[in-house]
Amino acid sequence: MTRIFMMKLDKIQPSQLYISFEKFSEIMKKINFEIPTSIEPIPVKRFGNEIVFVDGHTRAFAAFLCGFFEVPVYWENEKLDWDAYKICVKRCKKEGIQSIADLKGRVVPHGQYEKLWYKRCEKMQKTLKAERKRQ
Repeated sequence: MTRIFMMKLDKIQPSQLYISFEKFSEIMKKINFEIPTSIEPIPVKRFGNEIVFVDGHTRAFAAFLCGFFEVPVYWENEKLDWDAYKICVKRCKKEGIQSIADLKGRVVPHGQYEKLWYKRCEKMQKTLKAERKRQ
């Protein structure tokens, strides 16, 4: 069984540069603004000395805007492309995103989100795949 626990939002490094406004709006409809545990638990992963959001950036951002200091999280154990996440974290840091609060000016319409984020991720995945073939 997955252990869920509370973690401070400012202790978790984002791995995403943008948030879809439409997804954000849907999440805001579901949150009980008085109960942090009303947010679906968010997967995190430890990278060296850091703890990183693997998913759930929109939920975490909504929690931040609701004034929550902590969110329910769990350790992600699925086999994911951790090389890709490391690239995303590096990109976030380069653009000054070191906490969920730093995404404040990066909530964009979904069409723009797809262009700015999904397309960037697709390009990165193609590059990673090509690099792995060369090795």
